[in-house]
Amino acid sequence: MRSLWTMGMAAILAIPLAFTAPSASAAAPPDISLTAVKAHLTQLQSIATANGGNRAHGRPGYLASANYVKGLLDGAGFTTSLQSFTYNGATGYNVIADWPGGDPNDILMVGAHLDSVTAGPGINDNGSGSAAILETALEVSRQSLAPTKHLRFAWWGAEELGLRGSQYYVNNLPAAERAKVKGYYNFDMVGSPNAGYFVYDGDNSDGVGSGPGPAGSAQLESTLQAYFTSIGVSTRGTDFDGRSDYGPFIAVGIPAGGTFTGAEGVKSSAQATLWGGTAGQAFDPCYHRACDTTSNISDTALNRNADAIAYAVWTTATAVPPTVVWQDTFETATGWTVNPSGTDTATSGLWERGDPEATTSSGAKQLGTTVSGSNDLVTGRLAGAAAGDYDIDGGITSVRSPAVTLPSTGTLKLAFSWYLAHGSNASNADFLRVKVVGSTTTQVFQQLGAASNRNGAWGTANVDVSAFAGQSVRILIEAGDASGASLVEAGVDDVKLTRQ
Repeated sequence: MRSLWTMGMAAILAIPLAFTAPSASAAAPPDISLTAVKAHLTQLQSIATANGGNRAHGRPGYLASANYVKGLLDGAGFTTSLQSFTYNGATGYNVIADWPGGDPNDILMVGAHLDSVTAGPGINDNGSGSAAILETALEVSRQSLAPTKHLRFAWWGAEELGLRGSQYYVNNLPAAERAKVKGYYNFDMVGSPNAGYFVYDGDNSDGVGSGPGPAGSAQLESTLQAYFTSIGVSTRGTDFDGRSDYGPFIAVGIPAGGTFTGAEGVKSSAQATLWGGTAGQAFDPCYHRACDTTSNISDTALNRNADAIAYAVWTTATAVPPTVVWQDTFETATGWTVNPSGTDTATSGLWERGDPEATTSSGAKQLGTTVSGSNDLVTGRLAGAAAGDYDIDGGITSVRSPAVTLPSTGTLKLAFSWYLAHGSNASNADFLRVKVVGSTTTQVFQQLGAASNRNGAWGTANVDVSAFAGQSVRILIEAGDASGASLVEAGVDDVKLTRQ
């Protein structure tokens, strides 16, 4: 992992491994062998020792490390390549390994940087992440995993000099190929001796740092959290702060996730109470130092994280894509009805399908951009001479979808994009609500106003509607300005019903 100031074939292991073609069904997530992961770390240590004490970019220890990884993957049935690039006058390499099969238009990548700093062998930073994903990849081969997604593993070069390898990869991936990468897991330092258990905060639910990752990052985060929950280990969010190889991926909108056990940061008393270890000491006292050797590893942290990696890979890569039951992007008229019950009271800002015009008042209120295409459902699409000319006034406006017959089996989900914007003259009497109307009516989403300024920003909602299985249902969307003369705007886009 890069420090903050940088921001701006060795012998093959005797691990039994036989490659066979992918089978028709996948096994449950495996228990990754700590012994095997540590054997990879021993090899990386030996490579560093034989090559000036490090495995840094442009040094012979790095290329030997890359060849070691590639050799094992070649023997395991992966399609591998060494992608070369130049930085600071030296040649660097990314190791890219594709597992056969899976949907080529739905790629899950798993990566870790392979280089060390020049000061030491880099066994925790980042031999630990490199070895853990390597053993996971080899287990994919041993189990002849048949994923629904296409699996691609990567070991990045020159991360310590500013994410140079991963940036080169992303920059040189054609736009059409980049669009196929639907998720990226990054593992950088997963065996820190005074370990914490951090998961990249995909939805900013911990309120840390610069905010959430691209849409889809929260799902990658929750998958990892599910594993740690299953073993009784609490996690905390860590920010996408740009210090590791997820950076180039999230910069182009690719969802990312991963785990991290801490670098030069100091463990607090609260963290020591939560996870054990020593308060007031760095998570990794040997961070970027010569003492980052095979002695600088927590077996417990490494074992837990290696198993979490395998769990995430198996769970994410073998997930059956949901079947779309019905969807509407509002680019064409599909039969939504405004004021379906004839009881609406709003005098302006009624729901309509159209191309919205942007309005501002102490920030964005009505959004002029949609989630997809040109149209959405919006409360009065025109801007007018003033921000409040076409906002909701006088009460409630509602709109209802055409009837949709839901399957009688499976997990059924309703997903949609939404925003509710209001001025500081609003209150919690103002709202955006979504209901499902079948044999009964259930409110499945609500966002209330408040006496504070709220700017328009697209969010996403995903709710379970399996209770309506087998029924003919309609989606009812309501918005209200019920607190007097307040400025209230709302929008909805990309409504989708799926079965898992």
